[in-house]
Amino acid sequence: MDYIKEYLEEGSIAPAALRDWRPVYRAVGSPNLWRSFGHAQMAVRGLEARQATEVLSGPWLKVWFLCFMLPLLVSNSSLAPEALQSYSLGRRFLGLDKCNACVGTSICKKFLKEQIRFERWLSSQLDSHTDNRTFYEGNYTDDSESWRPVVLSLLVSPHLHELADKSICRSAGKRKSCSIEAVLRATQRFQTWTHSNLLLPSMVQGLTTPMLRCPSQRLLDRVVRRYFEVADVGSVQMKHFTTKDKLRLLYTLAVNQQPLILQMFPGTEGWPFPRYHGSCGRLMVWAGSRPLKKLYSAALAQRADAAYQLLHITQSLASNSLRFNLYYTTASEDMFGTVEDGRLFITDASTIGIIDLQEGFHTEGTPQANHRDIFSCLSGSCQQPLPCERVRVSQSFTLLCRDVLPKLLSPADVQAAGLPKTAITELAVCADHSQSDQRIFKAVQTLQETLQAFRPCSNDYGYRYPECKYIARF
Repeated sequence: MDYIKEYLEEGSIAPAALRDWRPVYRAVGSPNLWRSFGHAQMAVRGLEARQATEVLSGPWLKVWFLCFMLPLLVSNSSLAPEALQSYSLGRRFLGLDKCNACVGTSICKKFLKEQIRFERWLSSQLDSHTDNRTFYEGNYTDDSESWRPVVLSLLVSPHLHELADKSICRSAGKRKSCSIEAVLRATQRFQTWTHSNLLLPSMVQGLTTPMLRCPSQRLLDRVVRRYFEVADVGSVQMKHFTTKDKLRLLYTLAVNQQPLILQMFPGTEGWPFPRYHGSCGRLMVWAGSRPLKKLYSAALAQRADAAYQLLHITQSLASNSLRFNLYYTTASEDMFGTVEDGRLFITDASTIGIIDLQEGFHTEGTPQANHRDIFSCLSGSCQQPLPCERVRVSQSFTLLCRDVLPKLLSPADVQAAGLPKTAITELAVCADHSQSDQRIFKAVQTLQETLQAFRPCSNDYGYRYPECKYIARF
């Protein structure tokens, strides 16, 4: 039972907490096992009574669990085959069987307490090789009364995970299966990580995630300081990181930067990213939203507001008080979503690059290709990113105007909805990469001024209402 093993190792489980494991087995659907847990609860209550006179130590509790609970669970014949099969399926789906080659376990207890739910949980269909989905819709609660939508997302698709795991085994000379964690721990890169208390630029060279194209020390310090998968956050040093914490961080940096971006630049500080709730295995959870494409058939006022927000947040990513330039390497409708109050967020930050405008960047003396190892291809691509020197300051606007905004604003709106023809003209200029940066910025400014007049001011747009009634900039 890897869940229980981890909490026992960390010494964080108490008798009362054992009751939190009931939903896992209720979900599996074994009546006899549920009755067995009833007997276990009686023992738990007895332990709680003894706590008044005796403090339970970590080792004593481990012995109690191994002698009583574990035989109770394993020896119960009703567990075979459907209960243990479903339990194993759930572990595999979450990716807990591959930890510590995973994101983390910060939100696993929420799953166990049934405070995160989504359809087809522990269904046999989740194990289907034909189901290659990356995202799932779900609901999240802190009090079991008020639920809010969330997105449950794998780091990459199941197919890419499978290919990456096989490549890890092959790199160690294993043809079929292997201990993925053991192979990654034995690499030269991870050995360097284990002997350093700082995350240095040299330690991430060769990784292909976009934000590591030209990482500064200040950027990497922020990665460590905002890494909420460890017990103690806030320091730029990794002295409090265990080896498993370091492996999880390295694996996440190599596979998908999404959870790290959401932690480094949280929405509570004004950044246009959804709230990050945590992770369990290779599954990460963040606040849900409605896809941007749901607005394509809406009235011009709604589409104009979304287009204005897209231009505004793109501008704020490039120019902000932290002096980090967050830019798009690609742009698509799937990157964005809206919430109930009309606010727009970047829901997919996996392709966003970052340039430190304060410390700048320098070209490494050693080419990136010389640092390539097994971690370099875990994201599904071994292609090294282009140098930061080749990133134009207008790149994000060009990609946005070319690949996203034309789906919100079309020439048909000129006749049908009264959109000024200037908006379509300037949109075309903005999407033309042959234009100068200054001309593109001018087109963006004109486009924003045009769209401002079409933005609705009502309580349907709670993120700026009622301020929009009195202040022009809202």
